[in-house]
Amino acid sequence: MTEPGMTQPNAFHDLDRFVVRQKLTVMVNRYEILRADESFNPGELLAFAEQKRMAFKEQVTFFTDAAKQNPLFGFKARKRIDLGSGYDVTDAAGAPVGWFKKEFGASLLNSTWRLAEAQGGPEFVGKERNQKVAIARRVWDMVPIVGEIPVPFLFHFDFVGPDGGVVLSSTKKAGIKDVYRVETPAASNGWRLDWRLAASMAVALDALQSR
Repeated sequence: MTEPGMTQPNAFHDLDRFVVRQKLTVMVNRYEILRADESFNPGELLAFAEQKRMAFKEQVTFFTDAAKQNPLFGFKARKRIDLGSGYDVTDAAGAPVGWFKKEFGASLLNSTWRLAEAQGGPEFVGKERNQKVAIARRVWDMVPIVGEIPVPFLFHFDFVGPDGGVVLSSTKKAGIKDVYRVETPAASNGWRLDWRLAASMAVALDALQSR
């Protein structure tokens, strides 16, 4: 039986893994969402996005390619000042796909996010996979001068549902460039998280993690 709000697979629920690859520039962060095989070798470009640094109100739009002519989906902060209010993910026509938000209180020791699809299904909670790394990153950020240097620790996230099953995982690959291996495992009934929501969350984990 399908749980409330967890529809059967469709075109947006059939992607089980992809790679998020960041391209760092002076003023913007550029992200490529690439289909991946079982070994996480990147393939077809699924979406391209840019995030302006120091933006007053966070908004990221995903396009079909770097030409940015055809929008696919995007996410936007609900409020200009209170980023803790969350972010809404919508499709190209503005229809809701889902939402996510950072739990700032719980994130003091371990970065914690919540997300859900738009139709009112269950909420999923994502936390850093390694508690020791989570604490080490916070200590690093608090040390003067050292905190200005990019964090050398890899951070990985797992999002689980009420039953403890993983619906989204993001694993940062070691290397000079920021590359994330993202998986969206299927539930027992075949349901899988909408890949647009998964891609938005994966990019947010890179772009907004320090907010």
